[in-house]
Amino acid sequence: MSLLEDTIARIKSPDRAAMARARARLDSLTKPPGSLGRLEELVERIAGITGSERPSLPRKAVIVMAGDHGVAAEGVSAYPPAVTPQMVINFLAGGAAINVLARRAGARVIVVDMGVAEALAPHPSLVSRRIGPGTANIARGPAMSRADAVRALEAGIGIVEEEIARGLDLVATGDMGIANTTPSTAIAAVLTGLPVDRLAGRGTGVDDQGLARKIAAVTRALEVNRPDRADGVGLLAKVGGFEIGGLAGVMLGAAARRVPVVIDGFISGAAALVAAAIAPAVKDSLIAAHVSAEPGHRLMLEFLGLKPVLSLELRLGEGTGAALVMPLIDAALDVMDGMATFGEAGVSGRMES
Repeated sequence: MSLLEDTIARIKSPDRAAMARARARLDSLTKPPGSLGRLEELVERIAGITGSERPSLPRKAVIVMAGDHGVAAEGVSAYPPAVTPQMVINFLAGGAAINVLARRAGARVIVVDMGVAEALAPHPSLVSRRIGPGTANIARGPAMSRADAVRALEAGIGIVEEEIARGLDLVATGDMGIANTTPSTAIAAVLTGLPVDRLAGRGTGVDDQGLARKIAAVTRALEVNRPDRADGVGLLAKVGGFEIGGLAGVMLGAAARRVPVVIDGFISGAAALVAAAIAPAVKDSLIAAHVSAEPGHRLMLEFLGLKPVLSLELRLGEGTGAALVMPLIDAALDVMDGMATFGEAGVSGRMES
């Protein structure tokens, strides 16, 4: 059995008994039932993922995966592909938004080269899992071979398994790759069945002509490659990206180990769609950090059945929205663990009518 097959086989449903115990404790705390709203939903969801009614997730990391995309040649981005390696260097130097927000959240940033076109100099904090120097142009043919799609997925699984073995409790997903909203739009169009023009957004800030080129490129990609929505690996191979596959692998690997995954924006949403196409049960291990300004992101989350925690009109990627949610998760778990029950505090409970 391959690593991918073994991982899929180990993904289980949420622990309903742990969720029930968590709900019972939440309802016994000194507050009206449900009065902490989404924080209580987070506690209950995390209890189901971890199998613990009072989970603790102190060791956190944001895995930021980078890769380039041949479809950038179609003029779908406001920035040149040279920005991908430049931003990876910025991540490694600690100067990007994700570095700032991850530090605030108490999370490590793990930077992974999944397929940046320009070769990067070795760095002690750079994890290299290069599949190739960027994908091929999906508007002209498949992004990668099926074998490379499996390699990307298994690279993500391997990375998160290594981190979990070191004690990781909570993982978030982030991305970097010029033009990566284009393959993400293609993935969303295939799996949701929605029109490309409803899903495509301005990404890095393209003008009207750039948006029209993006819609045309995605439309051609679907016509040329004819991806099958029932074949998640094949979908990744035909219209995906190396970093999208890697992030999908992180989600699968974490779900198999009952580690919650906080997914970021549009690119992480595309990776979640791929992961769920491969193993539908993975959805139960995902926490949607936010809904981004990309119009297709809300539609992705609705298709996945995930409710975003935040709505801040973010569209940066990198894992920034996911990092912002980590302190909220800490707060929710602290409430569960630190509040007194009615009985412990000697406070009268709700009167029966």
